[in-house]
Amino acid sequence: MPDLWHHYGRTRADADRAVPGSFRWVWAQDGGPGSEVLGDVTGLVLADLGAGAARHAAHLVAHHEPARVDAIDASPAQHAMACDLYGHLAPRLRTLRTGVVEHLEVHPDAYDVLYSVFGGLDFADPRRLLPAAARALRPGGLFAASTLGHYLGGAPAEPDVRHADIPARTPDGTATTMRRWVLQEHVWTKLLDEAGFTAISIDRLPPATSGARSADTLLVRAYTLQKGRDT
Repeated sequence: MPDLWHHYGRTRADADRAVPGSFRWVWAQDGGPGSEVLGDVTGLVLADLGAGAARHAAHLVAHHEPARVDAIDASPAQHAMACDLYGHLAPRLRTLRTGVVEHLEVHPDAYDVLYSVFGGLDFADPRRLLPAAARALRPGGLFAASTLGHYLGGAPAEPDVRHADIPARTPDGTATTMRRWVLQEHVWTKLLDEAGFTAISIDRLPPATSGARSADTLLVRAYTLQKGRDT
């Protein structure tokens, strides 16, 4: 399959090689809550699902004290970019070129925290991703993600589990499409519940400014059950 993320972030990578000083969940990356959503990650093992250039993962490694953050992305171009930008943060930052679902399915009980910032939750089928995430988390583990609250341009999110085909480009510039899941809050809640998560919460974060590509962000949080807790 062609790498449909080949072009994404390349211009920024040429001009900005710094470890970000902040961690933002909102679509515009211009405000809203930060890494405190994840709680105290000291000594924990985390994974960034659909990490892209691994900027969020790099922030956590450089400014907090996790045992390790795995930045997972299937795109060869994004993986190479992450290695080039933040390879110096190894071994606490580990960049993995693989599909997020495939990785989680073969690593049960491997993580304390899984998170996605407009990444894996948007672009992997949630009917596979969320059960795999629940199994990959340790008891009491946190799943946190930001995703679009509606389509860019304002069309409402889907009322059931249905993807949209959005524009993309192959490495040679040929126009094509990729799948993206933009779902309403009650749909995400149902999917998380069916996957075995508990204490599910979804907050809608409006954009700080309006514009043609502004969008509400859904901030999703859910936990796996603690050991010994009655299900």
